[in-house]
Amino acid sequence: MTPSSANDKDFPWWLVACVLIGLWVAWVIATNDIYTQVLDKLTNGIALTIFVTIVAFSGATLLGLGLAVMCLSKHIVLRQMARFYIEVIRGLPIMVLLFYIAFAAAPALVALWNLITQPLQAAGLMEEARTRDFSLLWRAIFALMIGYSAFIAEVFRAGILSVDKGQVEAGKALGLGGWQRFRLIVFPQAIRTILPPLGNDFVAMVKDSSLVSVLGVSDITQLAKVYAAGNFRYFETYSIAAYVYLILTIGLSLALRALERRLRQSGTRH
Repeated sequence: MTPSSANDKDFPWWLVACVLIGLWVAWVIATNDIYTQVLDKLTNGIALTIFVTIVAFSGATLLGLGLAVMCLSKHIVLRQMARFYIEVIRGLPIMVLLFYIAFAAAPALVALWNLITQPLQAAGLMEEARTRDFSLLWRAIFALMIGYSAFIAEVFRAGILSVDKGQVEAGKALGLGGWQRFRLIVFPQAIRTILPPLGNDFVAMVKDSSLVSVLGVSDITQLAKVYAAGNFRYFETYSIAAYVYLILTIGLSLALRALERRLRQSGTRH
């Protein structure tokens, strides 16, 4: 038996341990008024955390796919522009990017918009834009989207390059155009390579969405910080916050593994 086949047959004792601990924590929460109060408070931030993650990751995925296509373009200008963007953004910590987008780029964009629309504003057809009209929530979402798009672009690029060139040449021989080859031949095969790291990035964004709390966005982490500072219940509050994040991330990881398994099985059948 090879090591890989042995690993495939390993019983997931780690999952059993996680479930048992999770059930025990759920029992503690249900029977302890303090933990129940903390969970009720943090529940209000779960929907916002999920919203930030889904919107930012969707935008990052679309932007990353566009960057990957640019990296593989025949035009050197597009390739160089994409590489410049990817290397610069990957070199910035997400926290720094959050602050930069929120407090440097956003005001600059508003000032540029006001400069462009100055004639319309002078004619009374448009009001002057203000930085405070650009909510901190959307500044955080754009920062996460920009930060993750650079990493996702590399995931897409590697997946597209993993497709055998003979498949693409066969598509050309059949008279398929570039978009048809990508949609019908390249992408369906590349997605099996792309999905595992893309899923990892999605789980990572769930965790990194907690960084939006530095801008005062009322996600799980921000509500935990405010609640703990108000009653000094740091252990209880951050224990519940960690519990909620673990439920989200482990649940997503298991769902993604099941999806990967189905894709592998479908690929084997075909």
